[in-house]
Amino acid sequence: MEIKKNDCFTVSIEDMSEDGSGIGKLDGYIWFIKDAVKGDVVEAKAMKMKKSYGFARLMRVITPSPDRIEPACPVARQCGGCQLQAMSYESQLKFKENKVYNNLRRIGGFTDIPFLPIMGMDKPWRYRNKAQFPFGRNKNGEIVTGFYAGRTHDIIPQEDCLLGVEENKKILESIKEYMIENHVAPYEEETHQGLIRHALIRKGFKTGELMVCVIINGKKLPHSEKLVEKLCRFDGMTSISYSINTDKTNVILGKELVNLYGPGYITDYIGDVKYRISPLSFYQVNPVQTEKLYGTALEYAGLTGGEVVWDLYCGIGTISLFLAQKAKKVYGVEIVPQAIDDARENAKLNSLDNVEFFVGKAEEVLPEQYEKNKVYADVIVVDPPRKGCDEQCLNTIVTMAPKRVVYVSCDSATLARDLKMLCEKGYEVEKVRCCDMFGWTTHIETVCLLVLRNPVTHINIDVDVEEMVQDKRGQATYGQIKDYVLEHSGLKVSSLYIAQVKQKHGIIERENYNKPKSDDARQPQCPLEKERAITEALKHFGML
Repeated sequence: MEIKKNDCFTVSIEDMSEDGSGIGKLDGYIWFIKDAVKGDVVEAKAMKMKKSYGFARLMRVITPSPDRIEPACPVARQCGGCQLQAMSYESQLKFKENKVYNNLRRIGGFTDIPFLPIMGMDKPWRYRNKAQFPFGRNKNGEIVTGFYAGRTHDIIPQEDCLLGVEENKKILESIKEYMIENHVAPYEEETHQGLIRHALIRKGFKTGELMVCVIINGKKLPHSEKLVEKLCRFDGMTSISYSINTDKTNVILGKELVNLYGPGYITDYIGDVKYRISPLSFYQVNPVQTEKLYGTALEYAGLTGGEVVWDLYCGIGTISLFLAQKAKKVYGVEIVPQAIDDARENAKLNSLDNVEFFVGKAEEVLPEQYEKNKVYADVIVVDPPRKGCDEQCLNTIVTMAPKRVVYVSCDSATLARDLKMLCEKGYEVEKVRCCDMFGWTTHIETVCLLVLRNPVTHINIDVDVEEMVQDKRGQATYGQIKDYVLEHSGLKVSSLYIAQVKQKHGIIERENYNKPKSDDARQPQCPLEKERAITEALKHFGML
C-alpha cells in the first residue's frame, strides 16, 4: 500500500515513543501519531514522510485502546504541555517505568535491573506549585494568556490549567484587567514590541503563600501600584515583583528583579524542612511527590550521623538540607549564585549549621576541594540537569570513591550513560526507583543507589619498606614508578597514591594494604591528574 502526503489510512498502534506518540506499522513502514494510545486502531492522515518512517495526524479513533480515556482538559490536543492526557493514569505509570527500563538496558547495557515499584500520585491533578504564562493578542486584538501550542509560540488561551493551582485563573484575570485599564500592551515576538511577556505564579502548598512575578520587555512597569492593589486582594499574596528581560530570547526570566510588594520570596516545606523560594529559585514543582523522592534519596544515602556528604547540583539546598538532618557534614555545590544565597538562608532558617555551600560548576569545585583541602566523601548525591553529569565530575566521584552514590535524574537517557561509566569504574547499581512528578506528561524522575564494589576505606603503607618492594606482577618498584611519573609529567607522587591506583586496577595483593593503624584513620585519595600519570607508568612497565 503506497501512502502519499495528505492520504488517510488505518493503522493499529503497537507501541509508544518516548515523546508519547503512538507507533504503528504498515508494510514495514513506521508511523508516529500524536495523541494515539497503544492498543488503539486509528484513522490517520500522512503529514511528513521520511525514507523509513513518517508522521501522521490522528483523525479519529476507530477502536479505542483499553487504556484510552477522555482528556479532562478541553485544549489537551492543541496545548503542548500534556502529552498523555488520552491515557489512563495507571498506564502512564507503566509507560514511564518502561521508558526508564529500556534506556538503562539499551544505553547503559544493564540486563538485570533491580527495579522497585514506581511512586505514583494519589491525586494527579492540581499538583504544580509553579506556572509560567505567556501573554499576547488573538486575531481580534484581544489580550490572551495561556500556553504555547506544541512546537510553536502560538498561544492557546487557557487560564485554568488543571495541573496548576486554582488561584492561577483569577490572578491572570486580574493582570489582564490591569493591562486593559492602564493601556499596557502584551509582548509581540515578531516586532519585539509591547511590555508584558510572561507572568510567573508560585504557591507554597503547606504555607498557602502566593508569589507573582511579571516579566517585562522594558525597564519599568507603569502604574505598578494598581497591579499590586489588584493582586493583594488574594488571600496568601506574599510577594509581587517584576523581572526585566529586554532580550530577543526564549529565556523567560531576566537577570534583574524589582520588588513591588513583600519580602521578595515565599516559603514552603518539604517534610519538616522549610525553604525560602525567590522568583529565580529552582524548586521542584510537585511538593507532594518531592517529599517522596527526597525521602527515597535520604533512605538510599543510608546515613547514621557520622557521614560526610556532597550534594552536587544542589539548587537552593532542597536535598542538602534533607540530608543534613542525619549527616555529620553536607557540602552543596551549585552554579547559580542566587540559588546558593537562598541555600545559605535556608540553612539558617532551619538552624542547620552542618551545611556548607559553594558557588561554581560541580566538575570544578569538587576536584578543587578534594585535591587542595583533602575533603572526602562517604556519600555523594547528584541531581544534575537533563544533560547529566560532566565527565570530569564523574571521574572525580570515582577517584574520591564514596561507598554510596545516590543519583537523582530527570532524564533516563543521560542517567543510563552516567551509570554505565560509574559501573565500569567500580560501582554497581543496587536499586532503582521511579517517582512520577509530572502526571499526564512524558517526564519522569528516577533515583538510583550505586554502591562501591569491595571498597577499601584505608590503605596503609610503610614508605621505607615499600620503596624496596618489587611488585609480583610487574618489573617496577615504587621508586621506579615515582621517577617515571616525575620525568614524564613533572608530578611528584607518593607510595600511598601508587598503591591506591594499583589497588583500583586489581594488582595489590598484600594483606597489609587494607589494614588501618587505627579505627578512625583516613588517608587522602589520589588526585585525578596524578592517577592518570601513575596509570601511564604502570602501562609503561607492563603492569597493566
